[in-house]
Amino acid sequence: MPCGMLKLILKEMRPRQWPKNFFVFLPLIFTVSQYWRPFTPTMWVFLGLTLGAFFVFCLASGFVYFVNDLVDVDKDRAHPRKRTRPIASGALPENIARVTAVVLLLLTLASAIALDAFSQTFPYPAGEPIFALPYAFTVVTVVYLLLQIAYSFYLKHIVIIDVFCIAGGFVLRAVAGAAIIQVPVSPWLYVLTTLLSLFIGFAKRRNEIVILEDNAKNHRAILEEYSPQLLDQMITITMACTAIAYFLYTFTAENLPKNHAMMLTIPFALYGIFRYMYLIYIKNEGGSPEEALLRDRPLLIDALLWGATVVIILYVFGGAN
Repeated sequence: MPCGMLKLILKEMRPRQWPKNFFVFLPLIFTVSQYWRPFTPTMWVFLGLTLGAFFVFCLASGFVYFVNDLVDVDKDRAHPRKRTRPIASGALPENIARVTAVVLLLLTLASAIALDAFSQTFPYPAGEPIFALPYAFTVVTVVYLLLQIAYSFYLKHIVIIDVFCIAGGFVLRAVAGAAIIQVPVSPWLYVLTTLLSLFIGFAKRRNEIVILEDNAKNHRAILEEYSPQLLDQMITITMACTAIAYFLYTFTAENLPKNHAMMLTIPFALYGIFRYMYLIYIKNEGGSPEEALLRDRPLLIDALLWGATVVIILYVFGGAN
């Protein structure tokens, strides 16, 4: 296959949006102090497994982007930004795109099964498997793929449910991260991931309406069911709930240091939320949160500082045994 075609395939897989797959690292980060000491051979093994899970979900999301763009190719051509994508622009022929999607699906499933089998050669952190299903990581990956396929063909046309499907994708990433290293999934992981992704999803819908204006419903029919005013209220509600849930998490979660040191991360979390709202309402950049994170230096620095503070608190005060 020509090098130029490979570049188009990689572009269609949207590497700029792969940062959302870092959600698979959350279980590792927030359980490391419970099950192993940092910088030990055991930790490196589970870090490697989580990196493998990240790779699998990059393949999975690449497959989903191919399917979604093949389904929406005509509508994407009416979008000022999406019409430049390889499939919509015609640079990547649709027949090659279909074959590539099948190959990505097979690679995703094969990689998930292989990673699952490899993970079972190591002792479980909790002493026994947390997930009762065999090959739990593969099962979660398949559920993620089925949800995204259903979204591409049907669920994205149902108001509000479409955004819940986006949130479900983020939650499943986090669950997959827990499944590959067999650690318990905290209820807080579900709550915070769901609220944050709903916040991002409603912001994405608002951005599409504002950018496309009268052409919005031609690009995505479901946008006719939303209005900027309704989405503003939904964004405000989910933003407030996310902040409150994070506050409660920092001093009530059982796996955190008993001296409530995690509360030191609250300013970073608040700044991140407010900065993203600034990008939504002032800069009209809420359509792609992962790209906003990479392009907006203050938001990126804040995310890095939050992550560094979390790791330091968990390592220094977490009481690893």
